[in-house]
Amino acid sequence: MRRRRLLALLCVSASLLSGCGLLPGGSERHTVTVWLMKDSASQEFLERFTKDFEHDHPDLRLDIRIQEWTGIGDKVQKVLAGDQPGDEESNHPDPPDVIEVGNTQVPQYVDGGRLLDLTLESARDWGGKDWLPGLAEPGQLRYHQYGIPWYAANRVVIYRKDLFARAGITAPPRTRAEWLHVTERLDGDGTQGIYLAGQDWYTLAGFIWDEGGELATEEGGRWSGALESPAALRGMDFYRRLHALGEGPAGADEEHPPQAGVFASGKAAQIVAVPGLARAILDSNPALKGKLGFFPVPGRTAGKPGAVFTGGSDLVVPRSTDRREGAIAVVAALTGARWDTDLARTMNYVPNKAKLAPAVAGEEGVAAMAAGAAQGRATPSTPEWAAVEADNPIKAYMTKVLTGSDPAAEARRASARITEALTVDAG
Repeated sequence: MRRRRLLALLCVSASLLSGCGLLPGGSERHTVTVWLMKDSASQEFLERFTKDFEHDHPDLRLDIRIQEWTGIGDKVQKVLAGDQPGDEESNHPDPPDVIEVGNTQVPQYVDGGRLLDLTLESARDWGGKDWLPGLAEPGQLRYHQYGIPWYAANRVVIYRKDLFARAGITAPPRTRAEWLHVTERLDGDGTQGIYLAGQDWYTLAGFIWDEGGELATEEGGRWSGALESPAALRGMDFYRRLHALGEGPAGADEEHPPQAGVFASGKAAQIVAVPGLARAILDSNPALKGKLGFFPVPGRTAGKPGAVFTGGSDLVVPRSTDRREGAIAVVAALTGARWDTDLARTMNYVPNKAKLAPAVAGEEGVAAMAAGAAQGRATPSTPEWAAVEADNPIKAYMTKVLTGSDPAAEARRASARITEALTVDAG
């Protein structure tokens, strides 16, 4: 009996030690705290990843904390500044060792040297040269890599297969000239050839980039608006011509009214949106099931799709982490080919490298998105770009042009406002 009681006590003691983070043999198991955003990954994916990661890294334990996008910018800034240790309101005070951030948010967090420089790992171990530019470039500052691409999403053209067939159109257009021609054929008899809101500036940005223009340019460390360049004006002119083949409001963006609802009403043949919007369309109008198709935004030539704004997420590591090696191991695993393609298939995302696109080839909308992502771009890589979007002069510029004002004059005015916003802290 005494021997049995002794064995029981030993078992209880072993359990307590394991719960406190001790492994057999007395070595300590370190916790790596990871902040991921709500709905970026399914619970089932996170459970599978955690189990596999901890199996491969027996000295590490993952603590994945889900965050809300609303207010995340201030929360991350406080963590990086050391003003907020962690999720105090959730009784999880440990600061994060890995944080998921929006790809265009990275420049805001690089300021002050508060992120770990992962340039060496990117080049030596992770194949950084193959990352999608729209994810990788915003994560860079002066050729140093701080944000590691995780997943991407970008706009495609969602179209009505039945309306295309009725107009005798047997294949989606592959060039912008073909796109205009097809859309003109679709426009009429109570149907809009395309519903394109007048202030959909992300779509305009793609046309500008496709022409070789920029929203803003940097010279000598100073940023200036660039909408008045000949290339940027050509992009705006194409937008104007496409917009005229529908009834999108000149003075509103794609959320006012929500374009999913407009498209679901059956009055439009095409919209430019992320493929996931098809779910909302079908929820509003189940009769459209089986009638929706997807193709990449056409480019100037048939050889490659048009440029598109790339949204998505990067992973960053706070420089202050005391779990440096563990954090790097988490980033390497999540962004590596195995788990990155798993996430893309699970969530209908684009993987972080163009060569991984075959992993999502079986889903029409995601395949179209992946094709476009190879030509993806992001907004100017400067922390001050947030000030431009806060009172966006590009939207006002678009409305002016679409309602008849002189494009060159309005472009100069909008560029001046962009320059002012980008240099607001220069003094």
